[in-house]
Amino acid sequence: MFSYLATRFQYPEVLDGNAPEVLPALWATGATGRAVWALYGVLPLVFIPAGVGAFEALRNRASGSTRMGMLFAFLAAFSMMLGLMRWPSVHWELARAWATAAEGNRVVLAAMFDGLKRYLGNFIGEFIGELGLSVFFVLSGVGLSRHPRCPRWLSWWGIATRVLGLIGMWRNVTPAVDVVAAASNYLLPAWMIGFGVWLVITSRTERLTPAHV
Repeated sequence: MFSYLATRFQYPEVLDGNAPEVLPALWATGATGRAVWALYGVLPLVFIPAGVGAFEALRNRASGSTRMGMLFAFLAAFSMMLGLMRWPSVHWELARAWATAAEGNRVVLAAMFDGLKRYLGNFIGEFIGELGLSVFFVLSGVGLSRHPRCPRWLSWWGIATRVLGLIGMWRNVTPAVDVVAAASNYLLPAWMIGFGVWLVITSRTERLTPAHV
């Protein structure tokens, strides 16, 4: 899905575009593009089972922080989903209207597009979504640091990565944090993979009680 959007819609660079460039390009993707956006928009919901899994794995070691982390995982999932779902819904209708609108009406449509991009995209999807995700991972890192089977480097890696994320999420306010945001984006996927692998291994190991052995 990401490859399709990157090829057909220049995603994610298109996020910085304006209405005269973006809306015709969105409309040109057709029904297939709209369906891909709809499917892509629900992907952030994977953070809901991730939050529950982290809580179940770590609640005996850090119940308070992992419970709070689970709530922030829910916040991140729904915020990011709302930010992405604007494309196959409200932006799609703006693109439909743009195709036949007079020049005067396009000024209004462009203003609506810019406002929704700022609200649903920058503030809800990116700022609130990244805030929830970063806090979830920081609190999970705290829980990992208290688990005897977790290597300390994994917990501190997660905490450090998402502290960078908490700084980098201000990139829409000031370009001074662009370098920090870029570094966080490179480190985050590796941390997510490492954290996920650890959760799977630990869940299987802890199901083996002495009776099973």
